[in-house]
Amino acid sequence: MGIVRKALASRPIAALTSPHTIDHYLDQVHPMLAVHHVRARVVEVIHETGVASTVVLRPNGAWKGFAPGQHVEFGVEVDGKRRVRVFSVSSSARRKDGLFSVSVKAHPDGYVSQYLHHELVPKTLVHLSQADGEFVLPAAVPDDLLLLSGGSGITPVMSMLRTLRDDGHTGRVTFLHYARSREDEMFSDELDALAAVAESDPTGSLRVVRIYTREPEDGSELAGRFTIEHLKHLGVDAASTLSYVCGPAGLIATVRDTYDELGAAEQLRAEYFKVPTVDLDAADATGTLTFDDSGIEADNSGATILEQAEAAGLTPDFGCRMGVCNTCAIKKNHGAVRHVITGEVAANTDETVKICVQVPVGDVNVAL
Repeated sequence: MGIVRKALASRPIAALTSPHTIDHYLDQVHPMLAVHHVRARVVEVIHETGVASTVVLRPNGAWKGFAPGQHVEFGVEVDGKRRVRVFSVSSSARRKDGLFSVSVKAHPDGYVSQYLHHELVPKTLVHLSQADGEFVLPAAVPDDLLLLSGGSGITPVMSMLRTLRDDGHTGRVTFLHYARSREDEMFSDELDALAAVAESDPTGSLRVVRIYTREPEDGSELAGRFTIEHLKHLGVDAASTLSYVCGPAGLIATVRDTYDELGAAEQLRAEYFKVPTVDLDAADATGTLTFDDSGIEADNSGATILEQAEAAGLTPDFGCRMGVCNTCAIKKNHGAVRHVITGEVAANTDETVKICVQVPVGDVNVAL
């Protein structure tokens, strides 16, 4: 099949099928046949909690695989319209059956996540991107590792943990997860099993600790939200431990501050599962935001450009709303914008910006 795929992707075939692509014709034979376009069939939908599900997928031959911690653009067609969102891969990269999974919490206003949780069924055709993202383990995993997550942020971290387990990793791994309650926690049964194995392992190479912030369980060794005391209790030396954190902005901000105070910022890798809330009273919430193509102007409220566009009645394309994918990227004609995660200000003319994570600073004109 590799030889056939290489031949179909060749320049002579591209010339023969022009102006269409080879995938256009293969699609007429079978929707899973494609050289360039990644597609998958839903094998199973597993309800993890009342609001979260895992979707097990069988991809076609165009799929190149993933590194633990990466994400994919996940597209489903509903009522003749394809909707795309970005979800993290949650399965081990070492599965031998050719399958992989994404795990998603259904948000109240999330059309795709709600559809995935309530209506998606086996055999549904799903349109995917290749896996992407820099929130990944190094090729040589160090002996000390901290995997820290909060809420839905557990999904890419779970992929890392599962892969390390299947690789037979013998280094010390501390898995620390924060959830509101056990009922709100994803993968509870598997985490129970991992914790039981860890407790019986005399080497102590794996430690699994879960903290329920709203409904703590009796006898829990830790309680409340993340603090430096949690690291001390677990014996984690931040300065010498490669650490990954994924979750809401508040958790990541606290962890970042802690690592900064400890002089260990270079050891921390972070990925947001929700962008920080924008302060609508910020001093730079001045000026006018102009949607040039639509002929609409609005006073800058201080929210992201995407949120302000929606408030103005526009419907720009978007995917992750976290600055991960490029679905919402448009041209900024002129003006300055501030990135809500990094704080970086960009003021070049005719530059492309992701409007889900950019806030106008003064007068801004965008091609929307």
